[in-house]
Amino acid sequence: MPLGAYYQTVESISLHFIERKQKKNMSKVSFEQLLESGAHFGHLTRKWNAAMAPYIFMERNGIHIIDLHKTVVKIDEVAEIAKNFAKGGRQILFVATKKQLKETVATMAKSVGMPYVTERWPGGMLTNFPTIRKAVSKMTQIDKMTNDGTFDNLSKREKLQITRQRAKLEKTLGSISDMKRLPSALFVVDVMKEHIAVAEANRLGIPVFAIVDTNSDPSKIDYVIPSNDDSAPAVELILGAVCSSIAEGLQERKAENKSQEKSGKEDEPRRVERRRRSSAKKEEAVEATEEVKEEA
Repeated sequence: MPLGAYYQTVESISLHFIERKQKKNMSKVSFEQLLESGAHFGHLTRKWNAAMAPYIFMERNGIHIIDLHKTVVKIDEVAEIAKNFAKGGRQILFVATKKQLKETVATMAKSVGMPYVTERWPGGMLTNFPTIRKAVSKMTQIDKMTNDGTFDNLSKREKLQITRQRAKLEKTLGSISDMKRLPSALFVVDVMKEHIAVAEANRLGIPVFAIVDTNSDPSKIDYVIPSNDDSAPAVELILGAVCSSIAEGLQERKAENKSQEKSGKEDEPRRVERRRRSSAKKEEAVEATEEVKEEA
């Protein structure tokens, strides 16, 4: 092989490895971070769902091991899509009612201003959304009664009943009180536990992002993130990556709105001038018409 061709080959191989390293560094979450969080542990092999086979790396001691390389790719994919959703002003509803994950999911969703459900999923929350909105309106009415003094005029028994009703509504629906319309997507942790939420979203054609373990069916999920859905550190890591992308999308949306407002203010003098010229031309045309009539 000529010396020049040899150096060219070595250079192309070096560039290839540099590109691979750059792509790896660009990932929202690294393989090592997922490994440390325990995201690779699946369920017992006897409990597996065959549809998860493409995401399983191997079996060890009767437990399936998830292929974390695919998890990294899927996290990046979901994060990018979630960012575009946020940039477009669309809402993502986070759903996780597992006891060990409630606080993590609630904190993450609040940080980006997204609605979430961490208590029992209210049946028909999506398919019967108008009824859910009425229940939320009931909370608003109770708050209004408290503020305008109507609540003070009620009997002790009525006060107690209304207070209990308000607390119950707050527990189940307080986290979605700002959701005025159906969400644009769902982010679900443990699709087996939240199967009702997934079924309602599928029925309405709402896309579903989900952390899916080896015992779950990924066929009903639009964007699968294969991972251990029982590990709080793993879920927190994945949600952190997705929510940081959502925050980026919200920032870009805010910047675009400011840019449009600024350009609108800059264009205002031009619009005023165009309107002035247009009205002047109309006046000239009216005067010319009147002159023609007088001559006739």
